[in-house]
Amino acid sequence: MQNLQDKTIRELTKDCRTVDDVHEMLKNLFRDTLQGILEAELEEHLGYKKHSMQGNNSGNSRNGCSKKTIQTKFGKTEVNIPRDRNGEFEPRIIGKYEKNCNQIEDQIIAMYAKGMSTRDIEDHMRDIYGIDVSPAMVSKITDKILPMIAEWQSRPLERIYPLIFLDAIHFKVRKENRIVNKAAYSVLGINMSGQKDILGIWIGKMKVPAFGLVYVMNN
Repeated sequence: MQNLQDKTIRELTKDCRTVDDVHEMLKNLFRDTLQGILEAELEEHLGYKKHSMQGNNSGNSRNGCSKKTIQTKFGKTEVNIPRDRNGEFEPRIIGKYEKNCNQIEDQIIAMYAKGMSTRDIEDHMRDIYGIDVSPAMVSKITDKILPMIAEWQSRPLERIYPLIFLDAIHFKVRKENRIVNKAAYSVLGINMSGQKDILGIWIGKMKVPAFGLVYVMNN
């Protein structure tokens, strides 16, 4: 059994010598959440939810989407920018000519950390948008992404992950009228089938090495 486990770990680590896999998973997490926020913005603009009867004869409606490539600290990723038929909708979270989203990415990754309350998430959204956005819009966007975060945090995990990668993302947040430094510690596990999964994200204050490699064996 021990020899089999050793062989399995050697196979898993053959193509996993850096933390690039962690970054790829976090980039996908960022992309999916950003997509949800864009949809919430369009709902706020139109005044009704997707497939709602309130949209009938409203004078405006959804009109597909356009693709946009944005640069994150983890590399380039593609999002779908929703459109309206009147051509009036312009997302606030990503400006028309904006392609760099590093600060937004930090805030979104932080929202997935365990223990974040609805109030904490609303505070992050206000930091992203600034003071020129209404409380109603912040609440609408928060309501949109809360189920995504809750589902991610409560998803079932494997009992054994023979290979684990550790990483940390440092960012700034507003706390009690002060800007403080925080770190989001992320853990990526690779199961016995070679599938990758972000096991969790935790917010902390202490600095740790940028990445590490840990082997977990079940004797």
